[in-house]
Amino acid sequence: MAQLNINGKPVAVDVEDDTPLLWVIREHVGLTGSKYGCGIAQCGACTVHLDGAAMRSCVMPVSAVTPEQKIVTIEGLGADKPHPLQQAWAELDVAQCGYCQSGMLMAASALLAQNPNPTDEEIRAQIGNICRCGTYGRVLEGIKLAARRMSAVASN
Repeated sequence: MAQLNINGKPVAVDVEDDTPLLWVIREHVGLTGSKYGCGIAQCGACTVHLDGAAMRSCVMPVSAVTPEQKIVTIEGLGADKPHPLQQAWAELDVAQCGYCQSGMLMAASALLAQNPNPTDEEIRAQIGNICRCGTYGRVLEGIKLAARRMSAVASN
């Protein structure tokens, strides 16, 4: 029995120790925002936060996560109110097909939590998620818009 903390709630699931966290989140907990893309931690569609850090859940065995660690999925990112990134994504029409976007948002929100004012180069270096539609330019602009807005709120 795996004991997890997902989006601030305790969750117990009866799965094998080597079950990927992504499958636990999607199939056993029913949170389907995190997507399966490649299964080898390359594309980033499965990105979630583990104690605030972006990580690829498709290759993380559930046994590697302790009950004390906090997992946040895309469903938990803007649970109370939309995250500034989610607002920027909608305003700039960042998503095209949208399949990779939950992972992009999770990677970008972890970046902004660590670096509230990243340069274009820092964004490109940290956001290694793959978008098959090629919306990288809009992703970059969305991250920069959210960073500006978050910075303005923090300085007030």
